[in-house]
Amino acid sequence: MVVVLTAICLVASALLAVVYNMTAEPIAKAEVAKVNAAISAVVPEFDNVPSEEVFEVEDGAKVSKVYPAKKGDQIVGYAVEVKSGGFGGPIQIMVGFTPDGVIYNTSVVAASNETPGLGAKILDENIPTRVQMKGLNPAETKLVVKNDGGSIDAITASTITSRGFLKGVESAYGVFQKIQSK
Repeated sequence: MVVVLTAICLVASALLAVVYNMTAEPIAKAEVAKVNAAISAVVPEFDNVPSEEVFEVEDGAKVSKVYPAKKGDQIVGYAVEVKSGGFGGPIQIMVGFTPDGVIYNTSVVAASNETPGLGAKILDENIPTRVQMKGLNPAETKLVVKNDGGSIDAITASTITSRGFLKGVESAYGVFQKIQSK
């Protein structure tokens, strides 16, 4: 019996290893394509490959990725990738800034555990919470939902997700400020 179970485990392990090796590269390529699409959505037109020039910035205990977007040798924007807490877990956000610190656009890269039909609406780029970010300068605007005394509309029945999203945008702005101070 021990020999049979050992043989079954070895065969199953070998099959898992083969499947992993076959799928690892396509999964990695899909992940890079997802990041590149998010970068393209959040910064002005560029002609470099920001994902090849990525660097990391420490912000407290968190490490964020920064993708510089350039046209020629001129920086046209920075895409800052951060994680923030939502209702159902982490929300991965890409925030694009122009060189003067204005939010160009935002993209939610992942929010898989948010409540379907409520918090998952954060993935929709046309919801008011995300639309209101375009053109805002976080140095001049308090990024807080109206329920908490701010001026940003929350997703109906999903204030926690909206707060998490705004905290992520605020965190991305902190990373942007660190870049600018260097």
